[in-house]
Amino acid sequence: MSERSLEELADLATPWAIRVVITLGVPELLADGARPADDLAAATDCDAAYLRRILAHLAGRGLFRQEQPGRFALTEAGQQLRGEGARLGYDLDGVGGRFAHAWTTLADAVREGRPVYAEKFGRPFWEDLAAHPRLSADFDAMMGPAGHGEPDPRILPEQAWAGVTRIVDVGGGAGYKLAALLKARPELRGTLVELPPTAARAEQVLAEAGLADRSEVVAQSFFEPLPPGADLYQLSSIINDFPDPEAVAILTRCAEAAGRTGRVLVRGGVADDDHQPSGLEVELVLLGGRVRGLAEFTALAAPAGLRIKDLHRPPAGLVAELVVDASN
Repeated sequence: MSERSLEELADLATPWAIRVVITLGVPELLADGARPADDLAAATDCDAAYLRRILAHLAGRGLFRQEQPGRFALTEAGQQLRGEGARLGYDLDGVGGRFAHAWTTLADAVREGRPVYAEKFGRPFWEDLAAHPRLSADFDAMMGPAGHGEPDPRILPEQAWAGVTRIVDVGGGAGYKLAALLKARPELRGTLVELPPTAARAEQVLAEAGLADRSEVVAQSFFEPLPPGADLYQLSSIINDFPDPEAVAILTRCAEAAGRTGRVLVRGGVADDDHQPSGLEVELVLLGGRVRGLAEFTALAAPAGLRIKDLHRPPAGLVAELVVDASN
């Protein structure tokens, strides 16, 4: 692998130019072929001279092709700039813009050892989403098929489903993961716990999937007592969103609800100790969360009264299966 120069590594022009053209909707305007930059500027209500320079820069990066002076088309690589997934991730007017601007708080977060999102945007991340319906809707969509593709219900090996009839999806977002699981396993009933208005969107997703009779949605925080008595409590990409005290509190609520007979599945946010990611995910600047290695996660689960019973490796990621520690 060839070394990249500091200038290449520190480049800000390209990532911001990509976000600007997606925010303006330029890639969609080129779906049917090349157009002059002046036409694109008129269609997006922006300055033609600025837009030409941005498109020329991205042409140099292989995302656009300048067929004639000032006339641009998308390349095959540039097709990635189109579609709902690109909009959700990179539109500066949506939740992708919040993610981009949140990185500007990294220096202060490092100095203080905590996220400073609220100082920049006026509210902590979850409250900010709740206060802006578009951001909240974008985030829910980003967590669903539009952002991550169709959810994969293969979270446990077949033998681990023996005797399981009810699952609670804790912080289950707009319901896409639970819907995929209930479709794959018709013997299951599911309960989704989520804050409003995401809970309302989850009800709609589950109803449209034909699962209203096998599911229910509870509109509440997962820091409150959870519906008790289920066989499985699923946490999908939840624990990695929070610092240790909040993560322990969530696991504690799951342990209380699961009791001696239920199990807790942590899906996402846990990695083998020798295969940890770099540790610099957007959750760090948004919320102070992180992916934890097994040793660290084991120590995190203990104060919640949980121990790891088993580890599963579905096609993507690592799933930790926990039970209440009977020795406590």
